[in-house]
Amino acid sequence: MNLATGKKAYFASDFHLGVPSFEKSLERERKIVRWLDSISKDAQVIFLVGDLFDFWFEYNSVVPKGFTRFLGKLAELSDRGIELVIFTGNHDLWMFGYLEQELNAKVVKDPIDITINNYSMLIGHGDGLGPHDKGYKSLKKIFTNPFFQWCFHRLHPNLGIGLANYWSRKSRAQGHEKEQEFLGEGEWLWAYAKKKEAQKHRDLYLFGHRHLPLDLKVGENSRYVNLGEWINNYTYGEFDGQNFNFNTFEA
Repeated sequence: MNLATGKKAYFASDFHLGVPSFEKSLERERKIVRWLDSISKDAQVIFLVGDLFDFWFEYNSVVPKGFTRFLGKLAELSDRGIELVIFTGNHDLWMFGYLEQELNAKVVKDPIDITINNYSMLIGHGDGLGPHDKGYKSLKKIFTNPFFQWCFHRLHPNLGIGLANYWSRKSRAQGHEKEQEFLGEGEWLWAYAKKKEAQKHRDLYLFGHRHLPLDLKVGENSRYVNLGEWINNYTYGEFDGQNFNFNTFEA
């Protein structure tokens, strides 16, 4: 991918729209829309790197209600020719074509290698990567299994979405404190980046999922950046064709 003169690539993740309450989610959604408006003047491509929703599941004719400002803004940007690349996260694995059809977005389910203006990146949400959380890795195999997805489709949306929201709130309550703690050498996505760098050089390893904004060296000429989240931090990445900058949205 090459950026046109004056154009940029933007990166953000972990909006978790839908929690902890309708009011708080709506406040955050409006802030995300303001950010999207602010970058629209020079954005060529926007990478949204997973967990945009705290839960998302596409039934044949039903999707979770809400998020109309966010989805409407994405549709507007897409109609203006801005490319959208959306990664699934561990909270919104179940994207089956709706966003591709409505937003003309490219939905990505696994980490990808991409080069923009000769700057190489490995980008992914980050769930299930590195030496961590074997329990979740087993669950992910179930969540992504077509048979179990077919079974979940058979549940009435009121029941299916209700169960999923309960599970999500419970897992968030259990994991909140760990999200705020820097684990040093125990940062598993940093360890994953180091392992991948030993196999092949990239200029940048870019992930979400961790919820802690991080910008760390990987070897001599590479960086690991975790994009953080938009519940407390409002952090995002910006690449102008030469330099990658890690910023905080204040408006």
